[in-house]
Amino acid sequence: MKPLHYALFVILFVQIGFSQNTKLIDSLKTELKKKKENDTTKIKILTRLHEKLMFSEPEEALKYAKEELKIAEQLNYKKGVALGNMHIADYLANKNENDSALYHYNIAKKTFSELNHTRGVIFVNHSLASIESTIGNLDQAINITKENIKLIEKYEKSGPSKTKFIGAQYNSLANNYIEKANFKTALIYALQALNCFEEINHESRKADVLKQIGDIESGLGNHESSIKYFNEALEIYERFNEIFYMAYTQNSIGISYQNLNNLEQAEHFYKLAVENARKVEDNMGLTNALHNLGELKRIEKNYTDAIKIVNEAKLIAEKEGIKIGIINAAYSLAKIEFHLKKYNAALKQNKNAILISKSIGALSHLADLYKQRSIILESQNKNNDALEFLKLYQTLNDSLFNSKKFQQIQELKTIYETEKKEAQIALQNEEINTLNVQAENDKLIKTLYAIGMFSFLAIAGLLYFGFKQRIKKNKLAREKQEEIYKQEIEFKQKELASQTLHLVQKNTFIQELKENLEKIKQSPELFKVEFRRLVMLLKKESAEDKDWEVFKSYFSEVHNNFDNKLKAIYADISEKEIRLASFLRMNLSTKEIASMLNVLPESVLKSKYRLKKKLKLEKETDLGSFLNSL
Repeated sequence: MKPLHYALFVILFVQIGFSQNTKLIDSLKTELKKKKENDTTKIKILTRLHEKLMFSEPEEALKYAKEELKIAEQLNYKKGVALGNMHIADYLANKNENDSALYHYNIAKKTFSELNHTRGVIFVNHSLASIESTIGNLDQAINITKENIKLIEKYEKSGPSKTKFIGAQYNSLANNYIEKANFKTALIYALQALNCFEEINHESRKADVLKQIGDIESGLGNHESSIKYFNEALEIYERFNEIFYMAYTQNSIGISYQNLNNLEQAEHFYKLAVENARKVEDNMGLTNALHNLGELKRIEKNYTDAIKIVNEAKLIAEKEGIKIGIINAAYSLAKIEFHLKKYNAALKQNKNAILISKSIGALSHLADLYKQRSIILESQNKNNDALEFLKLYQTLNDSLFNSKKFQQIQELKTIYETEKKEAQIALQNEEINTLNVQAENDKLIKTLYAIGMFSFLAIAGLLYFGFKQRIKKNKLAREKQEEIYKQEIEFKQKELASQTLHLVQKNTFIQELKENLEKIKQSPELFKVEFRRLVMLLKKESAEDKDWEVFKSYFSEVHNNFDNKLKAIYADISEKEIRLASFLRMNLSTKEIASMLNVLPESVLKSKYRLKKKLKLEKETDLGSFLNSL
């Protein structure tokens, strides 16, 4: 997600590069010196100067904004008051002074609303949504952005400007849904934004959306695909010399390469991101890139460089008040101190991060920090304290899991209801067309009866026409029924995907719980209290087969009795082999199947070999392709 201070004016005002029109600025300054009287013309000159200097000379721009507001208040010039407050808020937002920025933005919005100045409200709304998103109020940011879309659609005239405004709002919605991990919804809005910017041939905004789609692919774990989108966006940014956005894109490419375990390429792009963030003095981007680079050094066990780099990231985050940056840096430093067996230092870093996470409600970070603290305490043989924090982690993690699961279900419902509604509208339109055709036929028949029967050929032609219409009507009814069936199949596919996700997450949970069990087992004191109960719980959880039966039911409905087709080929095929074939038919990877079956990937490969042999497939025949053909 791009920070407010660069995204706002790129989206809503004319494109302003880093190089300003020096002659125009000098001309405006000359006019300002000549202007002795405080009037609306002087306010307009101050407004122009602020807009031209806000990127290159922000402190000077602030001076003009304050003078603009002062004169407007003296003259009781409401539009100038609104603009002055908005411009001061822009400066404060650039400095991450969000509370002060919100104060001035709200005054500006109220004043623009009183004046019925819709475009001013739109501009302020966009800034408000950006700040709410930055401080983690994602639902509030989404609501403000949707309000903006309604205003733009209602009041803006059709044309490139309106299309750009709408595209910018879709872009913002996609960003917020990415932050909520609702990647399917994010992709819907990102594609709508891309369509808007391609329609008006806006290259730089198109690059923003391509970068955004790369983030979505990364969130879905499709890292190779994400790199392709990031590189396409980077090529456009380099062409326009947009160094700020280059830095953010290079940082994202580094993350994708790190997830692919290509640490050399990851380091290369992190260093480019750091270099470019320094060039444009973007401290938020610099903090992120430095933190990622420091984490990479920690993974490589280069602890000296890791500490130096992460500490620099932490200092910048503290200076700018970027609390998530402070949390991330402290978490990384605690990991480094733990590796160096400096347990007290690690606990101190961990405690600081926990306090900040609690203060801002960063629950996912807090869960990770509880788990980290449990591990550190266990290394100090403080088993009771370690168990306490492990329980806190498990409770919070379960809560986050349930919340995320509910969110995913709601997302699927929203998408399904949207698609269902669109299908119903399409069917209603078809019915209206059919009724119109029928009405025309009735009118034609009445006319023919009034005139009389001209000839046998006319009657025969009329009968033929009626027959054709009946066929057409029957065809429409058949197509309508097919559309309903298609919707039902799509719904079952979504439910099947949801059940698959549940199975993966369930088995991941069981594996993690087993690992925790092994740790508890090492302490005789904990072993006596917890071991037997946890083993019983695991056996019960592992033995539960309802999830498989639900999955099997949905899978059979979507894939036309897949298990019966397998049994027709090989009558003695086992339930475990049918389960493996079903997962392969879902195009799941060996690693994912291993996680779901709670076995090693090598066991899955052996099972695939045995299944292929039982199905009497040729050596060169691909098992997955064969199952997909059933």
